[in-house]
Amino acid sequence: MDKKNKFTIRMQRKLVVLFCLVLLAFAGLSVRLILINRDNGDSYKKQVLSQQQYSSTTIPYKRGEILDSKGTKLASSEKVYDLVLDIKQMNNKEDYVEPTIQALEDYFSIDGDQVRAYAQEHPDSQYYVLKKRMSYNEISDYQQMMADTSQKEYNQYVKGIWFEESYKRVYPNSSLASDVIGFTRTDGTGTYGLEEYYNDVLSGVNGRQYGYIDGDDNLQRTTEAAVDGYNVYSTIDATIQGIVEKYLKKYNDENKDSTREGNGAQDAACIVMDVHSGEVLAMASYPTFDLNDTRNPEALIGSKLIDVSGNSTDTVINEEIAASMKQEENNDLLVQNLNALWKNYCINSTYEPGSTMKPFVAAMGLEDGRLKGNESFECTGIIEIGGYKIRCHNYTNGAEGWLTIGESIERSCNVTLIRIAQVIGIDEFLKYMSEYNFGLKTNIDLAGEARTASLVFNSSTMGPTELATSSFGQGFNVTMIQMITGFCSLINGGYYYEPHMVSKITAADGSVVKNIEPRLLKQTISAETSEKIREYCVQVVEGANGTGKRAKPAGYRIGGKTGTAETVSASGTREKEDYVVSFLGYAPAEDPQIAIYVVLNRPNAREQDLETRKACIIAKNILTEVLPYLNIFMTQELTDEERAELEAMQIEIREQLSANAPASDVSGNDVSGNDVSGNTTDTGGDSSAGDTTAGENSSAAQPAGDDPSTTGGDTANGAEADNPYVNSDGQLIDPTTGEVITEDSDGYDVPVSGILENGAAGDSGGDTQNPME
Repeated sequence: MDKKNKFTIRMQRKLVVLFCLVLLAFAGLSVRLILINRDNGDSYKKQVLSQQQYSSTTIPYKRGEILDSKGTKLASSEKVYDLVLDIKQMNNKEDYVEPTIQALEDYFSIDGDQVRAYAQEHPDSQYYVLKKRMSYNEISDYQQMMADTSQKEYNQYVKGIWFEESYKRVYPNSSLASDVIGFTRTDGTGTYGLEEYYNDVLSGVNGRQYGYIDGDDNLQRTTEAAVDGYNVYSTIDATIQGIVEKYLKKYNDENKDSTREGNGAQDAACIVMDVHSGEVLAMASYPTFDLNDTRNPEALIGSKLIDVSGNSTDTVINEEIAASMKQEENNDLLVQNLNALWKNYCINSTYEPGSTMKPFVAAMGLEDGRLKGNESFECTGIIEIGGYKIRCHNYTNGAEGWLTIGESIERSCNVTLIRIAQVIGIDEFLKYMSEYNFGLKTNIDLAGEARTASLVFNSSTMGPTELATSSFGQGFNVTMIQMITGFCSLINGGYYYEPHMVSKITAADGSVVKNIEPRLLKQTISAETSEKIREYCVQVVEGANGTGKRAKPAGYRIGGKTGTAETVSASGTREKEDYVVSFLGYAPAEDPQIAIYVVLNRPNAREQDLETRKACIIAKNILTEVLPYLNIFMTQELTDEERAELEAMQIEIREQLSANAPASDVSGNDVSGNDVSGNTTDTGGDSSAGDTTAGENSSAAQPAGDDPSTTGGDTANGAEADNPYVNSDGQLIDPTTGEVITEDSDGYDVPVSGILENGAAGDSGGDTQNPME
């Protein structure tokens, strides 16, 4: 009995051990299967399917759209089709070969002999791509034929032809906002601008459809649906963007080849920003490029040639050079020059700001308390600092004498600003430079913002001379986005908002995924200091000796500051002939709503330092159209000169109407509410064209006393539904009286959208900085 019990216990132990070993083996196999499925599942799935008749199709996702603040499409995706031939299926029966090749010839103009030759060399090929990126219109006739039961005697023998779907990125407005939008590579990845910065948001996930023929010749399918990308609503207003681009192009057309071969300026750029939110309403630079044809070298004509090492040369790209870049051996040269073209000057390029820095310096002293606002400083014409003689920009007319802070900014006097900076001192000056974010990235949501940390002074590098030159904006570098963002804080009560380009993100079904609210980062100065700075900036435009008088739009009080700075060559020497000129302003003066910044880098002029007036004129023309569009009403009575300007504008618009031209945007694109393929869209008239009266999104200014909410409404073909200056019969009217304007009509008090003349002769508006002798 004992032996029997012992045997039983031993057997039980063996069975337990055996059972555990089996469990361990199963556990090991299970883990191994999981790992194989995780790491090599797709590969094994394909091997299994390859042993039977099957189909495997990628279901492409649709990249999200980029829209302007009112819903106008700036970038969208259009489905396209690759024509693929499954030669193995076509060769399955001899009866299939010729009908299939005949269909390829008839419907797609494919060379039949080429297909026969390829099929003979690759009889088992199942993926022979014959044509790529065809539109639906190009394949629809074939699909209708295959679905037509009356042609069954023919189409039942057409085998192996199928289409692989994908999406092509389309930019309905060609070059509009090209710097802001960016574009996609052939693989669908975003490059530059919003396309790159929000690439992960715009991208989706491809789906997949697997299928195979079972033993009963039934097609079995498994589908993994694609997930489309999210849509991005930018803060850009396409109408304002169009106006800005129109006047940058107008400047170039009027000034190219004037004193040297090439564009009107090496770079011409403008930003328009909402001063109370940091939202960028427009951002543009010239030259621009067509987003639908990004590699076209014709866009480079007029620009300086960049060699294969990335260095700028004195050679200007002409038609002959541009044509040569299309040759294969010049591909590296083309890439270097296109990379320079694609960069966004407004955020990527750095330069010395010049006298636009002076309001910042005045704010430093007032906010710190070292200035009370009632001080005067003497301009002696020349001041010696650190062994250098620094002169006032107006030195040729003699010393300016004693000037208040406001007069110093109005006249843009270097000497008095140096004296103000000396009162502030190096430590406080550097503290406020950091407060204004100079040397730091603004973190705007665009790809490619330049770093300037190494391009500004610090406590180790700033001495008395550097403090002096910094007071009038030389010796350190900034970007345009840094300047206008900091300036907004100077004139909006001191509030520094992070600049941003996107207001919300939505799903494909329209539901809001994320709202991007304005982000207040800090308060740079007090409301009292901000009020003082606004007063000084108004003096620049309205003062008897103001350097920015040419920037004033008819009927509006604005403030601003001009800037002129010498450029620094690659060798580190200052070029006495090359300048960066600019105007930085805001409107209206009493209640700032928008800021505008225009920069001209190396204008095409004999005396570049006097071209500040051109920057002012560009700003004036833009504001003349943008302010009424934003329903910002006039703030003062018109002068006779301003009435004359508006009369000239009226004549020009009348001539445009009499020409009976179709509504078009600044690029000549149709804005009748159709997309680039001629398909009707759901956006009504396209407001992206710079035409402030086209489409349902327009909100041109209304005469005082009228309810703006009663305007608007969609009209066919982009008709001027919201224009208070044109009646239903297309006649020009006086918006204050409603009367039709005839040849004998007097001028009227509200500016219309159109192109202003460059203004009458007046002050030079310059504040030349060539200070160091």
